Amino acid sequence: MLSTLRYIADHPFNRGGRVGAFQRFAWWQIASRLSKEVVVDWVEPSKLALRRRMVGATGNFYCGLHEFADMAFVLHFLRPGDLFLDVGANVGSYTVLASKVCGARTVAFEPAEALPFLHRNIAVNAIGDLVTVHAAAVGDHVGTANFTRGRDAMNRVCIEGDIGEPVPMVTLDSLDLHPTLIKLDVEGGEEAVVRGGLRTLAAATAILTETNTPFVADTLKRFGFEQRFYDPRARRFTDTPGGSNVLYVRNEDGVLSRLTSAPKRNLFGDAL
Repeated sequence: MLSTLRYIADHPFNRGGRVGAFQRFAWWQIASRLSKEVVVDWVEPSKLALRRRMVGATGNFYCGLHEFADMAFVLHFLRPGDLFLDVGANVGSYTVLASKVCGARTVAFEPAEALPFLHRNIAVNAIGDLVTVHAAAVGDHVGTANFTRGRDAMNRVCIEGDIGEPVPMVTLDSLDLHPTLIKLDVEGGEEAVVRGGLRTLAAATAILTETNTPFVADTLKRFGFEQRFYDPRARRFTDTPGGSNVLYVRNEDGVLSRLTSAPKRNLFGDAL
């Protein structure tokens, strides 16, 4: 619990508003023990259906946006009519931002334990008409893969020493998608996703990737992407790293135009 409190105190969204964050944390400790599921208001007009031990998702309630710079980029960048690929959607926090708040279409990929909670958050936000869910892992071939269990947001395609269960696997290129923004969060499997999705990646304007190996970086650079750091308060790119994931963009002027012209959204009384 001490590490959680330290995380809340240091989170960039809570600077200047730590009292409210600690109040939300205290309220959650009570509410989550009284009910198996708690539905909370989130970024206007969205909601999140949360349960105990949903580490990243409950971080959104404590801190507004668990991954502050990355989620704010999604919030400011996407528009109705865009296509967002949520590769490793978990319980759907990014999917909710993209489709409920921004009005974009989402294709979400989640193969195992988190899948019912992803569907639940889609239902709570009434965005089923905007979201397509693939109950599959994403990699470099079409077929099956073994997938871990019991690790919350850290579940992944098995590597040596892991124990898992078989799940369907697809490649991005097997689905003929033309996304505006892609988020890759597959716990170290990003290289395989890139190998199986070269045409899809080449169609995107921005990409968020959790793992940024030399192969991933070189491939994206070959497609004209450049790494950038986003400052959500100033709505500009900066030289100071700040995201949990690595952001790549191309057509930087067009991206900045979107970021600066997006409407402000109410988030726990803060206009972001």
